[in-house]
Amino acid sequence: MLGATARTKQLAVLAARGRRRSLHGIATPPAAVRALIAAATTVHHLRQILGHLLTSGRVDSLGPALLRRAISLPSSPHLHHLPFAHRLLLSIPSPTLDLFNLLLPPLASSPDPSAAAALFARLRHGGLRPDEHTLPHVLKALARLAPGSLPLVACAHAEAVKSGLARAVVYVPNALLSAYSSCGHLRGAMRVFDEMPRRTVVSWNAALAACADNDCHDRCAGMFAEMVEAGFEPDQTTFVVMFSAAAELGNLALGKWAHGQVVNRQLDMTLQLGTAAVNMYAKCSAVSYALRLFRRMTVRNVWTWSAMIVGFSHNGMAREALELFGKMKDAFIAPNHVTFLGLLCACSHAGLIDEGRRFFHEMQHVYGIKPMMKHYSAMVDVLGRNGRLQEAYDFVMDMPVKPDPVVWRTLLSACQLHSSKDCIDIVDKVQKRLLELEPRRSGNYVMVANIYSDIGSWDKAAMARRVMREGGMKKMAGESCVEIGGKIQRFISGDDSCPGFESACRILHELNINMRRWEPVDQILLAGADI
Repeated sequence: MLGATARTKQLAVLAARGRRRSLHGIATPPAAVRALIAAATTVHHLRQILGHLLTSGRVDSLGPALLRRAISLPSSPHLHHLPFAHRLLLSIPSPTLDLFNLLLPPLASSPDPSAAAALFARLRHGGLRPDEHTLPHVLKALARLAPGSLPLVACAHAEAVKSGLARAVVYVPNALLSAYSSCGHLRGAMRVFDEMPRRTVVSWNAALAACADNDCHDRCAGMFAEMVEAGFEPDQTTFVVMFSAAAELGNLALGKWAHGQVVNRQLDMTLQLGTAAVNMYAKCSAVSYALRLFRRMTVRNVWTWSAMIVGFSHNGMAREALELFGKMKDAFIAPNHVTFLGLLCACSHAGLIDEGRRFFHEMQHVYGIKPMMKHYSAMVDVLGRNGRLQEAYDFVMDMPVKPDPVVWRTLLSACQLHSSKDCIDIVDKVQKRLLELEPRRSGNYVMVANIYSDIGSWDKAAMARRVMREGGMKKMAGESCVEIGGKIQRFISGDDSCPGFESACRILHELNINMRRWEPVDQILLAGADI
């Protein structure tokens, strides 16, 4: 028996002679070609076989077998077999839907999901109708291409409704729900969910995730109750979403309740679930709970470590964050972009300028992580928050990418924090940039006017307010939230319509009177007192 390489070389010779040999009626037997296809191990081998099929005019009959072999090749880092398989499919005359369904799954999971979307358009133009094996993978690709893929998601939805797949198989509407959610179209996702004749735990989890991913976290608790009432048993994924909702709301009571549900239902504390719980406790300022849970976890990944580092950072525990990063490196866990964002925020709040510079350099030149815009903004905060306004401005001007409004607002906020006549030049430049990027954002003008007022530049402060007034811009009302009895109460400045407003004002008035009666005690008299 010839080896695979020898067979391929033999076939290359046959392909070169293919036209002449076929004239004499001596063509390579289909069984021999199939054997060579089965023995091919590289894209190079497959290309040689394709050349033979093209010259012998047998792509129609043997192309499908070649396509199946191409898709089954082991994945390489560069995935060269997928572009070849894509071109091969398009070269087959009148390919069947089964062949499209073979190629769609790997393309949908590849680094370029747009190829799967293009293939879907091609099969529709060819007069084929997608089936239950087509749409889930197409929708997965469209979800990865969100939010610009929303029109195509709507087209796939129409296909599912016309073919009856939206009601026949549950995993098609599940995929639709997730695709709409990824595109930020919560209304479309909820419409799909409401119209489902049959739901599974996956369906409920997808709906919960849609609410959480589109900033409707307060709906998650109610939907969880509906899920349990409908007789569905929540799983780990359910509580990962619940922890996420509690974290974003800062609702520690909801997070503790979800944790209690996990314990009562005797669910395994998986890596993903444990990481979500650590993140929840950290974001709800229950750092001791987060650390206790973190230490109990027998398996941790980079996201677990990063959640704890970010938790320390956001709660003013910069040294603890840096120490944990050292332990993370000792555990041979490579940091990611979230890790360094937490470290930069820690350095910003603790005034660790040199450490911040070192981490920003280490992120790029040691770990090869390309800074995102939020990393640049965090580095500007490290410098600006600690009074290095000129250095922060120079850093922004030297950025290899165009700064977004958040970067400029971070610098402007630093100018407000360290307002002095020395920063007028920087304020003028930042204001000009923000005016170009966000000409209608009132908050920028408010900050600029406040800075000018603080340093005594009354004319410039009045000018900023006049621009706001003439442009019809209004200052956004201040808002604050407080958790009472497990519910989030929201208060908006100037809104006196909330229940209990009159009684709250009366209590504040009484407190104000009592505080005015208080007289400061001489600290010298207290020095020797036993209190």
